Amino acid sequence: MSERGALRTRLDLLAREVAKFGAVGALGLVVNIVVSNVIWRATDIPVVRAGLMGTVVAILFNYVGFRYWTYRDRDKSGRTRELTLFLLFSAAGAVIETGVLYIATYGFGWDGPVQSNVFKVVGIGVATLFRFWSYRTWVFRALPAKEAVLNAERFLGQRRQADEVTTPGSGRG
Repeated sequence: MSERGALRTRLDLLAREVAKFGAVGALGLVVNIVVSNVIWRATDIPVVRAGLMGTVVAILFNYVGFRYWTYRDRDKSGRTRELTLFLLFSAAGAVIETGVLYIATYGFGWDGPVQSNVFKVVGIGVATLFRFWSYRTWVFRALPAKEAVLNAERFLGQRRQADEVTTPGSGRG
């Protein structure tokens, strides 16, 4: 496989991963917004606290989607480590997400229903970038074999090209 082919393969895999991550995240967004809005409307719990509760429910929902669909082909040997890191990075994402809502609500007084939802979504957007990077880098790590296969294919492709250059007319190609 040429270097260009290997790059295309990696970009295709990344595009599929982003699409699956986005699908799970979109469903998690719906869960997050619905739970937050139900709590906002049905209880006297403050906006930011209710928003955090929606985030926690969405985190649990997303773990199941990520583990069993988006990253089902990733290393499963260290589930305790995986879950611990997932919860740690999810908590950091929740701080980012809730921080945006907190600043809007208590810093600027933007706490109407529409404003709360807008800043909830903005916070989720910012936190999603962090979560995507941290989950794929630290939590749902790729199996070493995939990287080894790609490196081996790249090496063999370069080796074949070198052989073809040094032995012209050998009938290969």
